[in-house]
Amino acid sequence: MRNPTTVEQRIDIRARRFLATAPAGGAKARLTEFIIFGLKQGWACIFGATLLAVLMAARLWYPDMAALARNDFLTVAAVVIQILMVAFKLETLRELRVIVLFHLVGTVMELFKTDMGSWSYDAEGVLRIGAVPLFSGFMYAAVGSYMVRVYRLFDLKFAAYPRRWVTAILAVVIYANFFTHHYIWDLRWVLLAAVAVVFGRCVMHFRVFRREFRMPLVVSFLLVALFIWLAENIATWSGAWLYPSQVDGWHPVGLEKLVAWFLLMIISVVLVAWVYKPQPPETGNASRPEVPSAASVP
Repeated sequence: MRNPTTVEQRIDIRARRFLATAPAGGAKARLTEFIIFGLKQGWACIFGATLLAVLMAARLWYPDMAALARNDFLTVAAVVIQILMVAFKLETLRELRVIVLFHLVGTVMELFKTDMGSWSYDAEGVLRIGAVPLFSGFMYAAVGSYMVRVYRLFDLKFAAYPRRWVTAILAVVIYANFFTHHYIWDLRWVLLAAVAVVFGRCVMHFRVFRREFRMPLVVSFLLVALFIWLAENIATWSGAWLYPSQVDGWHPVGLEKLVAWFLLMIISVVLVAWVYKPQPPETGNASRPEVPSAASVP
């Protein structure tokens, strides 16, 4: 694990002590890797998962006649979650800077998209800018939190990562297209082709427990976009926001939104890459044991 927080160091030591005698080969070893992979992913998602749980709880149990509007309650809850993440050392201040940047980038997009009628929020509460409640920016911040946390939890390294200035230009054009496609030709299919060209050769290396695995970076983009799309369905069901087609009755978000989330992943990766410079994998360590024996665990 790269640059763990204080809390994560304590968890890591206890986990290593518990897993030091785990089998190094066979079906049990593969099952161990799979379980740890799921646990690390869940730990990386803690901000977004907590915020999503609050959205669902507010949909089910928040009283309609409460003195504090539901949107304002969600904003206060999001702020509290963020404060607790830093106070309990689940996020570093360095990561917080990236998350704040995600928040700002997302809020600007929200202001424009709601003005264009792409989606809408309930017009309630005072903690908002125009028609956009302030909690909306935290949903983008949750994506940023996941990205920076998964980067160090899995000790990500990248083979054939493109030049960062090239990825920055691509990210700027993708971000601009979210705005300009309302006025001129939508370039998303051209941008998808550009992503394939720029990132097509890049392979992500990640360590789970004892073994290092590989995955084409573009595939990881798609998998994370699919996960966000599923979370988006839960969020719209909770009434956090609605697309025009959902105003008269909720239904699942169309699969075409996967393209938007896929492109958003490029922006996310570029933002994180400017804080954590992508490192190439070490050669010849694909299966190097990382966990010491039980006798050597402190």
